[in-house]
Amino acid sequence: MDAEVFKALLQFIYTDSPPVILSASMAERLLVAADRYKLEELKLVCEDALCWHIDMSSVAVSLALAEKHDCSALRAACIQFLSCPGNLESFMASDGFEKIRTCCPCPSALMDLVLKKITKV
Repeated sequence: MDAEVFKALLQFIYTDSPPVILSASMAERLLVAADRYKLEELKLVCEDALCWHIDMSSVAVSLALAEKHDCSALRAACIQFLSCPGNLESFMASDGFEKIRTCCPCPSALMDLVLKKITKV
């Protein structure tokens, strides 16, 4: 855990007020720490911040985080993003999809996407 995340974690523990999250990268790292130390409120704050930062370059990482750390709102936001016309096809052609499929499998999220795609056809 890096110093920035540790400082934000301590701030939350001592003040019970969530830190200002200025980047998706910080939200990702803080979410992992919050989950590890069972700080559910902080985890939800990070999850919410990540939901607002989903784009084609971040959706693979966000989906993997959602699956690994049981973040249902983030998972739903990723699926909603990928359900938009053209996004799923672009994602499936990207390196992010290949990484998710081979290195960090997210079977339930990928199955949901495939089922949504099939039912629309």
